[in-house]
Amino acid sequence: MSKYIQQQFDPDFCHNEREVESKLIVSYLLPALGYSINAWRQEIQFNRFRLDFLAETSQTLDPTKGVVFEAKHPNKHLNDHVDQLKRYMIDLQITYGLLTNAKEIRIYKNLGKTIQLVFHCLGYRVAQRIDELRALIGKETLANRLNQQALQLTKKTLNMKMIAVYHNKGGVGKTTTVVNLAATFSKAGRKVLVIDLDSQANTTFATGLVDFGDEEKDNLKDNYVYHVLCDEASISEVLKSSHFCSHEVDVVPSHIDLMAQENELNQLDFTKKILLEKLVEIEEQYDIVLLDTPPSLNLYARIALITADYLIIPSDLKPFANEGLENVKVFVKQIDRFRKQDHRPPIDILGVLPTKIGTNARFIQGTLQKRLALITERYQINVMDSIIYERDDLAKCTEQTILDDETEIAAPKAIFDFKSSSKSVSEFEALVQEISRKIGLK
Repeated sequence: MSKYIQQQFDPDFCHNEREVESKLIVSYLLPALGYSINAWRQEIQFNRFRLDFLAETSQTLDPTKGVVFEAKHPNKHLNDHVDQLKRYMIDLQITYGLLTNAKEIRIYKNLGKTIQLVFHCLGYRVAQRIDELRALIGKETLANRLNQQALQLTKKTLNMKMIAVYHNKGGVGKTTTVVNLAATFSKAGRKVLVIDLDSQANTTFATGLVDFGDEEKDNLKDNYVYHVLCDEASISEVLKSSHFCSHEVDVVPSHIDLMAQENELNQLDFTKKILLEKLVEIEEQYDIVLLDTPPSLNLYARIALITADYLIIPSDLKPFANEGLENVKVFVKQIDRFRKQDHRPPIDILGVLPTKIGTNARFIQGTLQKRLALITERYQINVMDSIIYERDDLAKCTEQTILDDETEIAAPKAIFDFKSSSKSVSEFEALVQEISRKIGLK
């Protein structure tokens, strides 16, 4: 029996909205539900919304892990304010919301596209039903429920291997690596999805999805990765089948407009984790997901590393790229702190992948060996066994074009379709074998 049953609440003592807040929410409900003074915030701003109260189950200021409380004047009818609460909950991805005018208390649950009433009682009966409230939105109960959901999310994604390809230094062969790795995995019989999170959209281009000759025929700007991240579309609604190789690879394209959307998406608290949630919905469809990233420390790089299970760091091993590895290490450490809060293990760094490596024999036997040793000694990051050398075939395969009504249109090819005898083909096959072994892909 709850100790709060003996503490009756009288809604007649609340004569205005401020008294509903102070007498019912602050003095009665929040303590009864286990939220100490340090576990809730009043009049807090998220995006364009100002919430009356947010009671948190953690100290991360994450609305998805809390309950929003909205107080109204005793003379206000709650039906007039349900749509307002719905906007808060849907846009901020808050699971539970409590709406009250002291005379009655309602709790709504977020169902994704709408909210559902899951609890209702009159204010004068709240003491008799406080145990029901605690079982639904009490701090301890809600924290345990969210922890279980996070653990289930981690377990669900184990079958589908998600690999981020990232370096904060550009020009290291990242795009070439991603597209040919995807094609080679597909050639080996794997179901592959590529997600382009770089606003430069080089991977989108290199997978043959920019098949229009001018901006007026742009068929990507209204349906690309942004629409997944802002929760306007599912991955299945955005992905496109690529045409750059003879084996099927699906691609979630990017677009140059993604650059302008970063500030907006940064204001949405759910954005960092929504890609992982949406990948879980399609986990049975793919064996491998490759996340292409921008060469920066921005939001899109964060999303990729929060989402992925594994990380490959392509590098030409030149001084600027090597110096950037320290930034990569710090960045990964920050991401791992975020992952820990969601009960997910640290991202598994498969290693630095040497790319765009010169083929001169003297260089390979001398300078290259020193550079490989330097990575491990100075940065304490393993170097992968595979090496992708700089070859004309590899550069030319993504530069292929065709003429359509006298307009030159990009028509890139995977390396094995462009030139099956190229040494680059066997290098990517070796890379696929190494990755498969390291991630336990049978």
